[in-house]
Amino acid sequence: MMQASEAINIVWFLGVIAALALLFVAGLKLPVRLGYASRAVSAALVGAVAVAVVILANVALFRHDAHLDFTREKAFTPSAEAGEVVRGLAEPIDIAYFYQKQNPGAVALGAMLRQLERDNGNFRVRLIDADQNPALASSFGVRTYNSAVLRSGERRIEVVTTDDREIALGVLRLLRRREVVICFAAGNGEYDIDNFEFHTHFEGAHSHSHDASGSAVVQMEQHGIGRLRRAIEKLGVAARKISFATGQPIPDDCGVVVEANPRTRYSPGQTELMRRYLERGGSAMFLIEPDYELDDSLAALLATSGIKVGNGVIVDPKEHYFTDEQMIAVSHYGVHPITRGLTLSFYPGARPLEMVPTAGLKLTPLAVSSSEAYVIADRLGNDSTAVSTLRASRIIAVAVEGQLNETASSIFRMVVAGDADFASNSFFPYLANSDVVLAALAWLTHDERAPTMKPPVEVLPTVSLTGEQMRGIFIVTVLLMPGLIAFAGGAMWWLRR
Repeated sequence: MMQASEAINIVWFLGVIAALALLFVAGLKLPVRLGYASRAVSAALVGAVAVAVVILANVALFRHDAHLDFTREKAFTPSAEAGEVVRGLAEPIDIAYFYQKQNPGAVALGAMLRQLERDNGNFRVRLIDADQNPALASSFGVRTYNSAVLRSGERRIEVVTTDDREIALGVLRLLRRREVVICFAAGNGEYDIDNFEFHTHFEGAHSHSHDASGSAVVQMEQHGIGRLRRAIEKLGVAARKISFATGQPIPDDCGVVVEANPRTRYSPGQTELMRRYLERGGSAMFLIEPDYELDDSLAALLATSGIKVGNGVIVDPKEHYFTDEQMIAVSHYGVHPITRGLTLSFYPGARPLEMVPTAGLKLTPLAVSSSEAYVIADRLGNDSTAVSTLRASRIIAVAVEGQLNETASSIFRMVVAGDADFASNSFFPYLANSDVVLAALAWLTHDERAPTMKPPVEVLPTVSLTGEQMRGIFIVTVLLMPGLIAFAGGAMWWLRR
């Protein structure tokens, strides 16, 4: 669908073409010599008018510069996220981009930075050829091609990139006035933030699985959430491991505590430390897999927060990803700051949650299944092992905000999801999964009003083909091309025999 800015640019382009055509026609009809003046005076007048028209035309073009990008991928147009960040600038930022002239990506980024500069006068760009200005690059402390130095007052950061989104992320980091630390719990077998494996899993005797269900399970390299860590660090947020299993209190500088797929049960002491942290106004994210057995104390803490964690695995025959009915696809969300602008996300094996209305707490279901969903005992089960045959919408993720109890000194925030795999390295980059996790963390850190910006996530290139396309490729490559070669060979033999 064409955007309003593109339509305006096309109108200006057509207007310029029409004006040029009008000037051309007028030039053809203009007499070489005016009847009331000599040839020299006529030439001077015509020249003066032509110069004036050219100057006015250039002024008009400069004031209404039009940018048209007819490439399918919009390769020469700044991303919508970068444009939103730049347009929202309320204070000046200076960017010096030292590019390599032989690098097409760097040249394209320079053009996009010029376009962004026109969107907001506070975004001031200086493009510098690093090869022609080595002394200037050295004075800026630049040692690498395609380095952008961003400055705002006394603050300065350097970004090495050819991607406009990385520049926008640098702007957000530059403008961040407070240090935000996201603490990832460790000590109970949680997902590791130092694990950057793209696809790690468990292989059982019966089937492929992403949990530890079943007795005949061989554990491969564990799932990790290194991609999530890398994404939040690109946003200028610090990631840190903490362990409070030994009785150490949760540090006050933890903006959020993320409990991503614990494997061993909480002790009552750990739960008490988490309770004290929430009573002080802390924020927490619990990502709980279906095979995890909650300790009674942790279940009670979540119930006090208005959330009851159910047992079993949700099966959704209507809304699922690919052909796996346990991989729940969600495209409609509850109304909440976390869910603004979210598209399709999916949850590979989720347990049901229930909301318990509690005075002083505001609970919002973030993600739910379709109304055709039901619950089975485990991932290897079938319809005959259903925990609940009732077809109804099942809650997958919940957000809660309020005072934990009457003695709490501040308001806490919490997000609980009945699945952890959707945030792991294997599924984090796909569809809107990363948007869900990053938006939840932004809300938990009280940063939901900041411009939304998702860091680029490395994804191995994939080619998705429909069944019809695959059949067409088979017919062409396996039948048609060999058949034509055989026919040509047979025809040549027939002619030469």
